Amino acid sequence: MENALSVTANSAADESWPDEASLAAFRAWLQGLPSRQAVDRYLPERREAGASSRTLIGQIKRQLVAFAASRARADLAATLGAARPADQKSAKAAAAAIELLRGMPQPEPLIGDAVALWLPANLVRPLHAAGLRTLADLTLRVPRRRRWWSAIVGLGPAGAHRIEAFFAQHPALTERARALVTVKPAQELLPWERLIVPEDVDGSRGTFRAPRATCALDSSNDYEAVRAWLSLHESAATQKAYRKEAERLILWAIVERRRALSSLTTEDAIAYRSFLRHPTPRARWVGAAQPRASSLWRPFAGDLSVRSVAYALSVLNALYRFLIEQRYVLANPFSGVKVRGARPVQLDTARAFTEHEWRLAHVVADGLEWSYGWSAPAAQRLRFVLDFAYSTGLRISELVDAKLGAIESDAHGDVWLRVVGKGRKTGKVVLPPLARAGLDRYLMQRGLPVTPTKWRSSTPLIGSLGDEGGITAWRLWRVMTRFFATAAGVVEEDSPALAEKLRRATPHWTRHTHATHLLNGGAELTTVRDNLRHSSLATTSMYLHADDERRAKQVADRFAAPTA
Repeated sequence: MENALSVTANSAADESWPDEASLAAFRAWLQGLPSRQAVDRYLPERREAGASSRTLIGQIKRQLVAFAASRARADLAATLGAARPADQKSAKAAAAAIELLRGMPQPEPLIGDAVALWLPANLVRPLHAAGLRTLADLTLRVPRRRRWWSAIVGLGPAGAHRIEAFFAQHPALTERARALVTVKPAQELLPWERLIVPEDVDGSRGTFRAPRATCALDSSNDYEAVRAWLSLHESAATQKAYRKEAERLILWAIVERRRALSSLTTEDAIAYRSFLRHPTPRARWVGAAQPRASSLWRPFAGDLSVRSVAYALSVLNALYRFLIEQRYVLANPFSGVKVRGARPVQLDTARAFTEHEWRLAHVVADGLEWSYGWSAPAAQRLRFVLDFAYSTGLRISELVDAKLGAIESDAHGDVWLRVVGKGRKTGKVVLPPLARAGLDRYLMQRGLPVTPTKWRSSTPLIGSLGDEGGITAWRLWRVMTRFFATAAGVVEEDSPALAEKLRRATPHWTRHTHATHLLNGGAELTTVRDNLRHSSLATTSMYLHADDERRAKQVADRFAAPTA
């Protein structure tokens, strides 16, 4: 069925209401009078040289259909389009449709209307594919960026201009959409790359925006300005970490404060500090890790620690300092906002397993397929990851990126793995016997050759189940946290403290455990520093700790009370 704009797009019909003489001729034709007689009786002066009476009746009919479509009455347009004198039922329905349409005003689109009701089919298809189904969805997208349509596959400049012209004819739609801005994000928080912000809170008219003439950025709104700041950092890991903090603040500013980033006050910044400690309402902000495309995605996994809050505020301080330096904003609302109890960033050495705890966890791993329902390939992969990560101290991102071609032996017969770590820094780590034996066993389980000369250099060390492809960092993170949860359930009854520790554990704990056990075994600080690729010994020395029980015993033994 054609809609209001599709009819006018595909014909040259006039959308105005026909005059009374034309209506009289059309009614006479519907009642069975031949078209020539109907025109001669009511429209004798309109017959043009060479134009037939049938053509004139057809023009009137198309004009009525176009008028009905322009009034969003596709049902009446269809009735008029199907009218034939030979069909008395359709002719009667068409006559009734004419009376219904007479004097009907141009309808005003509603913000909740489907785009298919107002836009032609060739524009509706790409909009639906992009998830834009209502005028509310589209209204929020149109003023977002200069080339807002470029991300919509199948929608070009001509179609975008037509949509813009439609909204220009109905400015009330934009005003109504602004009222929805705090409702929509509250129902569904969207990640950075899917964020759509109306003009009144996107920072284009931010309260603390500096004069445009002196700004060193081409950015017209806060979104573009933050992206410019992120692009300064070449490290993908840094960009991801900083984007997370900017994303959280932008979402909070819009949903909770109804303000643009460039309109936040110091009072807002203080409120945000409290929000970071306990994000509320929790159903909206907090949830288990999910892919960013999932409707269950949430910005937070839980309350932030004092250290994490301090880190977030330091990132936001850096963001605002950049915006001030570029003369985009006039003030930094986070200046002077501190976190009580925050200390200089240090490694959390409590996030490591003791040797006994690690052995218990490995016992659970050895029986995953027999006792806990894991498939054999999944259990084999998990055991390899545990051994390899623990014995090398690699980060998760380094593990998933590692390829067989990066393994090499030196002149002394020692085996190394070349890696690219944080900040795109290259380095190498030792592959001790535990790692090499685990790799050989895992390659055999995957049906791959163990001999290095037969390896394909592009084969990932960690495979996805069922083929030779790799695994994403996010997926490996989920696999390992699932294992820690399984292990926690196994040891819960005998060791509730360890069970709680396992539930808090993340894959990064294998790196902490590697360093702690290496130092406890007598390795030099410089050895651990180089294997972990730390920039200074001060960072590595954070692993030189003793657990509370051992510390209490050693101090008590040294300072024992005198005997009687």
